[in-house]
Amino acid sequence: MDLSAAVTATTATLRRRPADLLPFYFLGTAVPVISRLGVFAALAGIYVHLELTGRLAAARDALGGIEPPPETQDPEALQAWAEGLAPAFEPLLTQTVGILFTAGVLVTVLLSILVYAVVSAGQLSAVIASLRDERGLVGGIAGARSRWLTFLGLYVAELLLWIGVVALGSIAVGAAFLANPFLGAAVAVAALLVGFVALVLVRILFAFAPVAVVVDDAGVVGAVEGAGGFVRSNPVDAAAYLVVAIGALVAVASVASGVAFLGGGAVVALASAVVVAPALDLLKTVLYGDYRGTVDPVSPPETGVRTQLVGGLRRGWRELGGFVRSTPGHHALAVAIAIGFGAVGWLAAAPFAETIPASIEGRIAGQIPPVATLTYFGNNWGVAIATAFSGVGLVVPALSSLAFNGLALGATAALEQNLPVLVAFVIPHGIFEIPALVVSGALGIHLGVVSWRAFRGRASRERFADAVETAFWVTVGLGILIGVAAVIEGFVSPYYWQLFL
Repeated sequence: MDLSAAVTATTATLRRRPADLLPFYFLGTAVPVISRLGVFAALAGIYVHLELTGRLAAARDALGGIEPPPETQDPEALQAWAEGLAPAFEPLLTQTVGILFTAGVLVTVLLSILVYAVVSAGQLSAVIASLRDERGLVGGIAGARSRWLTFLGLYVAELLLWIGVVALGSIAVGAAFLANPFLGAAVAVAALLVGFVALVLVRILFAFAPVAVVVDDAGVVGAVEGAGGFVRSNPVDAAAYLVVAIGALVAVASVASGVAFLGGGAVVALASAVVVAPALDLLKTVLYGDYRGTVDPVSPPETGVRTQLVGGLRRGWRELGGFVRSTPGHHALAVAIAIGFGAVGWLAAAPFAETIPASIEGRIAGQIPPVATLTYFGNNWGVAIATAFSGVGLVVPALSSLAFNGLALGATAALEQNLPVLVAFVIPHGIFEIPALVVSGALGIHLGVVSWRAFRGRASRERFADAVETAFWVTVGLGILIGVAAVIEGFVSPYYWQLFL
């Protein structure tokens, strides 16, 4: 199959089966939310340690005696004030704090690697299932459970190869320089060229190795052998995919930098995760699957793109309403967690209100409405998607996301210098945005309950797949709600209250 036909098959599959593929890529955005549990646990332990030892109270007392920051732009005055803060934080820097924080970071890194391997296995398993006209979500769930260790092995193998290539090149160059400086320079140039080619070959090989896992149902060694056979037999297709992948990454980076001044960076990042990534996975799976003769790409849908988009938005809105009506308990729990941790954030930050004041007027000064609207939409929809799908990690990550947002909002309110202005700013868009974030938390709780039942064998993969598909459509509906909130937050909230306050 040539590249043009593969691109056509990729587009057709992505359009015909979006709800069978994209949920796993939505789940990919939740990896940071799940993995940061390590840091959150460490911070909670640090807080308990400092509170029980009286060190936090000592820091509060010390900060209470410090004057508020000077209302000046003089760098020397600001630096002097900042230096005055240092002694207040010294009681917080203990060996126990260092150990807990280091352990939290290590746990977060390990969780990131493990969760990424599980999610990647699910993503490519969903892709191959869809290309074989099977239900992608069911295939993805099965693949995530059975293939994650193989994917982890591939990542470790690629990392070791990269380290080996760099180490060998460094040793060769170092030995040559010790023997003769001129010889060392020549060897350095050759090592750079050879090393670059070797690393490109490694990347091409391991771009297709994960695909070989799901297409051939192979282990680490078999996947590397299968990918090597594909690259040798189809060097043009392999090189074409690499060019397309690099071109896509460059294009995304260029668009992101080009629209950064318009506030579109978050939107571009989200589109890259849930559109570009699945498209590239589909493309390389189509190419490798055709090489193996084990895929039969679907035909494109008969409806137009606009009709399909409008229909998807309508379904998302219906699913959102249906989910809210059917899960009052989940929503009550989400509200309780958000409010409870909001109160904790308020109480924790209140003693520092004089020393570290915040100002909503200062934060929105000079805000450009279209830029702010895009920024708010991209950030908030991304948070909603990640919160909802992080619930797959057995509920806890979704609850932690709700708690974190509650803490942040409570602390921000406690530090605000002009609370009536903050309340006036939040109300117009908050009536849409805050319920949307609560619904995303409730959706995460729902997914967590279903995933736990599936993990215990009390719910089938089909039931789990149904819940994940529903979550996808509900987050589409949340996108509409958050879009309305973003427009209001960008064009209305910063200005209307100035007529009254």
